[in-house]
This record gives sequence, C-alpha cells and structure tokens, in this order.
Amino acid sequence: MPKSLEKTRKRIAKKRNGNVVLHEFSRDTKKLHKAQVRDERLEKLAAARKKHDQPLSPPRPALPCPALPCPADNRARSVHRITFFQKAAQENESIPFDMEKMQEYINQYVHQHDQELEQLKKSRRPGRPASVREDLLSLKVDTLRREQQNGFFLPDLSKQNNIDLLNRWEGAWSFLATMSYIRISEAGTVKPSSFPPSSQ
Repeated sequence: MPKSLEKTRKRIAKKRNGNVVLHEFSRDTKKLHKAQVRDERLEKLAAARKKHDQPLSPPRPALPCPALPCPADNRARSVHRITFFQKAAQENESIPFDMEKMQEYINQYVHQHDQELEQLKKSRRPGRPASVREDLLSLKVDTLRREQQNGFFLPDLSKQNNIDLLNRWEGAWSFLATMSYIRISEAGTVKPSSFPPSSQ
C-alpha cells in the first residue's frame, strides 16, 4: 500500500510542531495533494497489474480492441478474441487457414495496440512519467507478446468443420465448448487446447 501521503503528513506536522492547519495555496498543501495523487495512481496501477496477469484481455467499447481492464470477466475476454478470429475466417471466405495465415492473424491481434501506444509515447512531454493508460497498454502488449511466443490460444482454423462451427456462432458462451482450440507458438509449434483457456 502506498504511504507517501502518510509520510508527508507526518513530516509537515513535525515541521509545524503539530499545527496542521494549512493555507489553501501553501507549499505544504501542494505537497500533501501531490502525495495523495501519487498514492491513488500507484493503487490504480497495482490493481491493474493484478487484473492484467490474465492472458486474455477484456473488451472496451470505445476501442477497436480491449486495452484497459474493466469489470468484465474471462467470458468477455474470450468472446472478444473468438469474435476477432470469426471475422478473420469470414474474410478468408471460410477456407481453412495454413500455418502462415494463422500466424499473420495472430500477429495482427497481438500488435493492434502498437499504434496507440506509440502515439501516447510521442504525445508525452520529455521527462514526464508515463500515463496510467500508457502503462496499461504496455503491460497488455507485453502479455500478448509473451503469449504469442509461448503459445497463442485460438480456435483451430485449419479444420473446415471447426470454421463452419465458428461461422454459426452467434455469441453464446455455451456454444464455444463445441469447437476445437489450439495454441500456436511463434516458432510454429501447435498444441491442442481446451475451452475455456487456462493461464500458461
């Protein structure tokens, strides 16, 4: 738990011999406010990191894909990823994918936040710390890249019957268990997987 506010308050009280009545625009008031804001920011980051330890990410309505943690559970995270690959299968006219094509779509999914992250880095003034949003996006991108290296979870798009099932899917959670899933590593290793995915 962050303690800078508590420490700052003690330091000011000690300096003023226990008199903690402060003027609204005094230096000490600004120090207290700064410490409080810092504590709140650190608590938010800690909570986000705790939630971010999951391999699948939650959807955000304002973005093309999820970036920040939200109260949605693993179901929403899984549904978003499956929806992405359902659209990919439809773009490919429901023809089974070869390994190269699957790797291409995995790469597209993993790097979808790179442009926004780069824009946030450019808009930040030199010497300023990263914003909470930038930190969360960095964590998300790192998690997706690690998953891509170790084995990215997705529906098996190399089988025609699985693509047909994926095309018939209309968003029902229970229907997802009827499809077969795989994990593909960056090196091209394919391992069968099950739904819902377990953390790796």
